[in-house]
Amino acid sequence: MRVAALYDIHGNVPALHATLTELEVVKPDLIVIGGDTISGPMPVQTLEILFQLDTPVQFIRGNGDREVLLTFDGEAQALEMSDSVREITSWVAEQLSRSHRDFLSRLPLTYTLTRENYEDVLFCHAIPTNDEYIFTPLTPDTVVATYFERTLQRIVICGHTHVQFERRLGDLRILNAGSVGMPFANKPGAYWLLLDGDSYEHRFTPYDVEAAAKQIASTNYPQAQKFAEENVRKIPTAQEAMEFLEALAQKNRPSVY
Repeated sequence: MRVAALYDIHGNVPALHATLTELEVVKPDLIVIGGDTISGPMPVQTLEILFQLDTPVQFIRGNGDREVLLTFDGEAQALEMSDSVREITSWVAEQLSRSHRDFLSRLPLTYTLTRENYEDVLFCHAIPTNDEYIFTPLTPDTVVATYFERTLQRIVICGHTHVQFERRLGDLRILNAGSVGMPFANKPGAYWLLLDGDSYEHRFTPYDVEAAAKQIASTNYPQAQKFAEENVRKIPTAQEAMEFLEALAQKNRPSVY
């Protein structure tokens, strides 16, 4: 069974289109959408494209999806976020219909793929029990082990940090799929993961980033120009992102860890 894991699309329709075009050649049996799908410049278009796919699709929830849902429901005051993120989240929520909201409310935190003759695979956004905890290749093994200590599956696919990597803890293999729409990597493009039996491949799909940046900049998204410049035309490197995220995680990580 071939499974394409597309994480952190963040409303980047040009990147999604390019990835789906490549999937027409790859022909996966299942597409897993790993959360933070709509928090970006083209939220409704992103959802509608995914709803129309012929390939079976399994969605899970990301922190961005949860925050948009709470904002739609008038509960944004319960969220701790910066002013810029709050502005984005409010704008995205305003674009959605009631049916979109109801769809978001049904998204599960995790999805377990049961495969005949192969090990089961757990898909989560950040970690299995929380959609926003951060870990990177720089995170100590002791912390990562605590995050996954009750995980029964020995293969876990996650996202959230937008950096492709693999971590191994004993017989546990953790694969980060990267990000389709807002990657942290050495060159712009769309990043995702292909699982095929016992093997996996971190994939990269190039697309016309200049055309995409112009399209995104023309939207009413509150930070359209910034998104176009900093997440499409040019992107942070994986190393820069990991160092920033790990510093952020150390400050915000629960003291129990």
